[in-house]
Amino acid sequence: MEFRIDFYFRIIMDLNYYFISFAFFEIIYLHTNMLGGWSHEQAIIFIAGNLLMDSIVMSVFANNMWWFPLFVNKGDLDHYLTKPVSTLFFISLRDFSANSFVNFIMALSVFIWAIANYSIPLTWWQILVYFLLIINGAILYYIFNMIFYFPVFWTGSPRGFGNLYWILIHSIERPDRIYRGWVRKLFTTLLPFSIMVSFPARLILEEFSFEVLMHILLVTLISWPVYLFVWSRGLRAYSSASS
Repeated sequence: MEFRIDFYFRIIMDLNYYFISFAFFEIIYLHTNMLGGWSHEQAIIFIAGNLLMDSIVMSVFANNMWWFPLFVNKGDLDHYLTKPVSTLFFISLRDFSANSFVNFIMALSVFIWAIANYSIPLTWWQILVYFLLIINGAILYYIFNMIFYFPVFWTGSPRGFGNLYWILIHSIERPDRIYRGWVRKLFTTLLPFSIMVSFPARLILEEFSFEVLMHILLVTLISWPVYLFVWSRGLRAYSSASS
């Protein structure tokens, strides 16, 4: 009974999030024809991509990331450090959210609907590239969220800088070109949140840009060693339950 209540509650929350995401842009496009260089129907594809990426994160990574600071603060990370597999891999993928998988099905349906109703036909390889880069965006979301959680190794705080990440990550819900100056540089380089969805959308909604693709791939390649370095430094500072 409790599971069913939680299941229906999650569906209601997901539908509410979908409604707010679309309503926000619908209101904006009542007053303008273009936003960040995109038309209304192009923005729909961008929103669908963002919803799909969010559903992947929620299904695969979210529960695991939420538990990570608790493992560190309570010393429960010891249990995973003794396993004969990569600790980081294990704690990142140990729990799959079945409830959120329904969100993924819903998001995938919206994604297919948005692509099918786009007035400019997209080739299969464009759709495939967009889908793969959305998955890449979900991985980047996980990487940077964990980097913001890693300070729990040193601070002993309940969530590290996770709350700050939650505030900043909302920037991915807007096209990257609405940002200007140092804010745009921040969200495309140091905290490359615009790389997660906005850049992939630009590759199929605009003329294909090899530079944009290289930017995405370069940020991804650089993010991995930074992520692993901070993790290794954090483990050196970790105080286990037995210490």
